[in-house]
Amino acid sequence: MRLRRRSALEFLALALIMILAPGTEWRIFAYAADPTGAAVATSLADQETLSITVYNSNLGLVKDTRRLTLPSGVMQLKFGEVAAKIMPQTVHIKSLSDPKHLQILEQNYEYDLLTPQKLLEKFVGKEITILKDNVEVPITILSVNQGIVYKLGGRIFTGQPHNLIFPNIPNNLISHPTLVWLLENRGTAPHKLEATYLTQGISWRADYVAVLDSKDKLLDLSGWVTLDNQSGASYQNARLKLVAGDVNRVIERRGAADAVRALSELSVKPAAAPFSEESFFEYHLYSLQRATTIKENQTKQVSLLSADRVPITKQYVYRGSQQYFRSRFGAPVSNQKIGIYVDIANKKENNLGMPLPRGTVRVYKADSDGSLQFVGEDRIDHTPKDETIKIKMGDAFDIVGQRKQTDWRKLADNLYEAAFEISVRNHKEEAVTVNVIEPMLADWEILSSSHAHKKTDAHTAQFDLPVAKNGETKLQYRVRYKF
Repeated sequence: MRLRRRSALEFLALALIMILAPGTEWRIFAYAADPTGAAVATSLADQETLSITVYNSNLGLVKDTRRLTLPSGVMQLKFGEVAAKIMPQTVHIKSLSDPKHLQILEQNYEYDLLTPQKLLEKFVGKEITILKDNVEVPITILSVNQGIVYKLGGRIFTGQPHNLIFPNIPNNLISHPTLVWLLENRGTAPHKLEATYLTQGISWRADYVAVLDSKDKLLDLSGWVTLDNQSGASYQNARLKLVAGDVNRVIERRGAADAVRALSELSVKPAAAPFSEESFFEYHLYSLQRATTIKENQTKQVSLLSADRVPITKQYVYRGSQQYFRSRFGAPVSNQKIGIYVDIANKKENNLGMPLPRGTVRVYKADSDGSLQFVGEDRIDHTPKDETIKIKMGDAFDIVGQRKQTDWRKLADNLYEAAFEISVRNHKEEAVTVNVIEPMLADWEILSSSHAHKKTDAHTAQFDLPVAKNGETKLQYRVRYKF
């Protein structure tokens, strides 16, 4: 057996180790200085199960379980075909079948991938050949910075030569990102190994499609999960879970490795729906009830929910501003938009009652010939069950508002009075109710009003104005305020 020549410093270091730790076995330190143990490679051919938990914040948790036979003693395990955007500090491996007999000594992440540019860089100062007129001609690569510089026949050339031929692929270039462990196996049985890691480059979002009925009283709601995989790996026949919530808080509070171990212990609850849902910490976890394949550089949609005949409430909202109270306005503020909103109560009796993840709701309605037309969209936040979803559809075409300041007085340095007349005109062939929302200043009191108001919070007054079809309603009120 040929031994590698050691320097005096290496032998001195080994001698000191033996003196300071006399009970330590020689072979472990000798291997650490000169790794010549067996190398085992594993690929997707050894994979038994794969699961991935995806967050809506460009993050995914991968659990990759593979079965393989390891030789006894110290060896390198090359765990190939992992995500290119893996976070190496989160990697964790364990034997599920025989953990007592497998010790992890080191772990490394190798990501120097084989590309034409990398291959050229490895051959700087070396000779390769090019194919010219079906004859291989030797050239020497001198530099690859901002282009190729090479030597041919005693002269220096620049530019890209054609048909480059390399004698081999350097050992430190790999075709796929690879995890490499230094392991010591003291058993003989095959191991079922589970590698767990976080990767960036994969995310999901929820998209909802709602279809209104002819009277704007009910809607049919369907939800879709849209996955975007840019992580640098494909996930074949994976068990998919989705986490809705602020995942960054979980990682910051527990640390990345702790988050991996905690999430890897989650179990799937059986359910008939496409996704089952369960609470996790302060968030919600959605588990797909079948295996799915998520390809690299793929956008994929999976059904999340379907609910028919969900009751809704349509509202018209005319919203003011605090600026109208600060000074005099000589001319009316006309053609102010009146917003259209749809409220959905996320309750079981309304055929919902499932925590809904953040996403975009797009609403459609059939026209007179039955064709669906797009009528508005809005983005909703994470919504627990029994809460109300408010969707802004747009602004009303046939309902307009106008505001006129009829009085404004300064009673003292910080005491004022103002009076307003708000006109709402309805050009529709049906009566409507318009909610007038007035944001008030500081300490306020309505002295008189033509219509009743509600103090919805410390700085808001709301008037509900009924407006007949093709009619007009005028709201007049006076307010005193301090600021």
